[in-house]
Amino acid sequence: MKQRTTGTIITSVAGFYDVATEHGTVRTRARGVFRKNKEKPVVGDHVQVELDGNQTNYLVKILPRRNFLKRPLLANVSRVILVISAVEPDFSLNLLDRFIIFFESEGINVELYLSKQDIVKPARLEEIKQALQYYARIGYPLLSYEGTTKAEILNLMEDEDILVLAGQSGAGKSTLLNKLKQDARQATAPISSSLNRGKHTTRQIELFTYGPGYIADTPGFSSIELHQIKLLDLVDYFRDFVAHAAECKFRGCQHLNEPGCAVKNLVASGEILQSRYDNYLTMRKEIEDNKLPEYRK
Repeated sequence: MKQRTTGTIITSVAGFYDVATEHGTVRTRARGVFRKNKEKPVVGDHVQVELDGNQTNYLVKILPRRNFLKRPLLANVSRVILVISAVEPDFSLNLLDRFIIFFESEGINVELYLSKQDIVKPARLEEIKQALQYYARIGYPLLSYEGTTKAEILNLMEDEDILVLAGQSGAGKSTLLNKLKQDARQATAPISSSLNRGKHTTRQIELFTYGPGYIADTPGFSSIELHQIKLLDLVDYFRDFVAHAAECKFRGCQHLNEPGCAVKNLVASGEILQSRYDNYLTMRKEIEDNKLPEYRK
């Protein structure tokens, strides 16, 4: 006897979708209507499935999405732990800002985790931590390194939340996931010494049950696409700029050459990081030129 229920796609392999439901995890195939409507179910989608105990179970409907990421291909992300490495690959404020702005543009909250603190020189580690203190002040908290525990992460989560570990290839996402959820057993790999960049150890996205929701590792990034952001909207994803925008002389100030710009004054005084402003200008230029940089550090 056929029956319908709802659930969350936790993995997708070769045209099959594993869906976590109240009846347990069931393997499904998508109805042909998805191809006809040019829709593609992805991991994280909340879906309706038709169960058939004797034959194939079918995925019949995608429920409304909270958000949709094209890279990695994932839906309904609640929050991100952005894993950034102190070394191997090298720490980069430019890359950090690109990740943050990417997730800000999708309306996703971000927490930071600095990996590989035990293999970087102490003086360099102190420089990095000082920079990250600024990010904590503007709303991107830094999780502890030695003390990061399951309880600490679970405090961030609500029912059916999807918590994603994201970051550059080789930054240590799979290592952190194995620390938080031992039964995940994600593969890890060393850094490519010739390129100073990580090797992709996560080949596909999979959701793991974690407290009241799910946690996911994602394939690493070699580039962060910002082309979906409209040029005049970019400034709205810089929280530290938004906090002072009302102090600018002109409404809708883009903080370029406008007189009486409060943001530029705060950059000059050191209250806003110079690197944040420089990265803002770089991103504006890339969006204008539709260029996509690739990171090797």
